Amino acid sequence: MRMVRRFFPSGLVLIVSCLIFPSAAYSYDLFFPTVSIVETPRDGGIREEIPKKYLARYERWKAELLSTDFGRQQWEAYAHNNGFVLIIKMSGAKGKGAGTDNFEWDRQGSFVGATITLGDKIDNGYPNPIYYPVLNSLSADQSSYLISGRILAATKLSHELSHVAQAATASRELIEKQSKLIPEYTSIFLKNGHNTRDQKLVELEEEIGGTPIEIWESREYWSEVTAMKFLSERIKDESYYCFVFNKIRSNVTTYAREYVDRFEPAAIAPCGK
Repeated sequence: MRMVRRFFPSGLVLIVSCLIFPSAAYSYDLFFPTVSIVETPRDGGIREEIPKKYLARYERWKAELLSTDFGRQQWEAYAHNNGFVLIIKMSGAKGKGAGTDNFEWDRQGSFVGATITLGDKIDNGYPNPIYYPVLNSLSADQSSYLISGRILAATKLSHELSHVAQAATASRELIEKQSKLIPEYTSIFLKNGHNTRDQKLVELEEEIGGTPIEIWESREYWSEVTAMKFLSERIKDESYYCFVFNKIRSNVTTYAREYVDRFEPAAIAPCGK
């Protein structure tokens, strides 16, 4: 059974609390993405703005991503694209999380830029299984498996690259409208006793394409599908492959039943190889 739906405000309370206390969240940056109109870049590509003190670990995480065909495809989509600027940063303030923001469109309506900010400890920390069924699957729990932190970090990077790809197919006008009206929705929600049936909230949902939690969770689940594809290739020969994919299956079927169709059959069928 889903834990969060329109008439169950607990999910909105969770999101609101994370907006008020962002350090408690894994990565909520895409929830309020900034949108800018800029000139069309001519010298685009990936700009890695990594402080020297983080560079060695960043290069290890990047190498892990690029060790797979899927990860290389994600990277190459931006590395040699002169018409798109992808900035990758690292920040100690992000800790074990990451975020994607600063979306840019040019005056012709093309998506031309975004920024990914990685925490300095993304090789540690596992987000909750409700919205991150794939990233959470790498937590070993009480098993005897020891899964490399580099794989965890690379999977988080793959997840964030998917947010960039999602924005490329999204409507700039809709993203701007959501960024403008979601704070209004949140304010009403907090003042009306968490009543999601409030007529004004219902009208706002129609205007922005759903409740804030529905919009946000849809973005995260699409990025989890992408992360799963990277992970499937990266660990296909590892002894813990079935441990991880059985855990993904359990997470998805327990917490994300409405999104099961997004995940490939490999993630849903019991693994016994």
